[in-house]
Amino acid sequence: MIGAATFRTPLIIYGDGVSRKIGEYSSGVGQRALIVTDACLDKTGLLDGLKESLRAMRITMDVYGGVTTEPVTRYVDEGLRVFKDGQCDFIISVGGGSCIDTAKGISTLATNQGKLVDFEGMNKIRKPGIPHVAVPTTAGTGSEVSPTTIITDPDRNMKMVLMSPHLVTHLALIDPLLTVQMPQSVTASSGLDALTHAIEGYISVKAHPITDALALHAIRLISQNICQAWTNGTNIEARANMMIGALEAGMAFCNSSVALVHGMARPLGVYFHIPHGMANAMLLPVVMEFTLPSNPAKYVDIANAMGEKTEGLSVEDAAYQSVKAAKGLVEFLKIPNLRRLGISPDDFDKVAGQMSKDALTGGSAGFNPRQAVPEEVLELYRKAY
Repeated sequence: MIGAATFRTPLIIYGDGVSRKIGEYSSGVGQRALIVTDACLDKTGLLDGLKESLRAMRITMDVYGGVTTEPVTRYVDEGLRVFKDGQCDFIISVGGGSCIDTAKGISTLATNQGKLVDFEGMNKIRKPGIPHVAVPTTAGTGSEVSPTTIITDPDRNMKMVLMSPHLVTHLALIDPLLTVQMPQSVTASSGLDALTHAIEGYISVKAHPITDALALHAIRLISQNICQAWTNGTNIEARANMMIGALEAGMAFCNSSVALVHGMARPLGVYFHIPHGMANAMLLPVVMEFTLPSNPAKYVDIANAMGEKTEGLSVEDAAYQSVKAAKGLVEFLKIPNLRRLGISPDDFDKVAGQMSKDALTGGSAGFNPRQAVPEEVLELYRKAY
């Protein structure tokens, strides 16, 4: 039997060059937009076509380009001031997950009194936010379709997780051509972030048939195209397949859940400022190997989707091929471990125990099919180190 399940997604428009029609797609959303992006993207000219399209539809705009790292509360506060000063009536985020998550925070505070910390957790946001059009330029985070935003609160040295249907974007424009200029490091980390979304969305205890179908297809697309996109960024077919895979992975995990990898990745971002996608990538094979005994049949499916040969193998050996494949991708894409990043053993040991506790408090670890205790999480961190 299948219990009650929920599937939620914004309106999605996908295709090569669709971002250059953003004015047409946004004409009924508002008349003055706040564009949330980063300064580097604006300097590359990547926004020129979008701005031209908006002007053609007589949509005026202000730009907040202060997003330079993973999102922090300061970006949200600064962007909100620009939004209010410009009397904007909707938001367009252009960039990776940091820009999209920042825009979600601005959208929330534009209509809800208080600070972001007041809305931390599940379903604390009382009113719908300002309409938000998301235009991702990376194939990875899934934030353009998720009901979640993750913002770091520097005062508490903590990554806040806000979850609410009110955080789902009004429209997601998925344009693979925007990813062509992504550097190799971003292609690798964001792509493996998407693969983590797909794998965790598939093995999550909240998974259901719709998310399973999306997750498996995402695993197949990402596994078969990430190395091509990394070695040749102008390979449009590989870029397009990565974009579809990342989108499917996002729809899968935001309707099932992520799991232990994400729970462990957040403390790495807080204590060592490791970007989220890279943290997921370096943890993925280690956590897969730990979780595999809880549902080996699903890991056989993952191995098959990743193109591994499992015929004639026992279920356990076939399942392990998925771990082997994940390790191979991490090595090929030159994802460093914690030690190779320059984190000293002493610095690691000082916070490893606390990280092991923090990893289990964010919520996502609870959806892992194999539950972990802090001592086991600590051992997983040591293996990743």
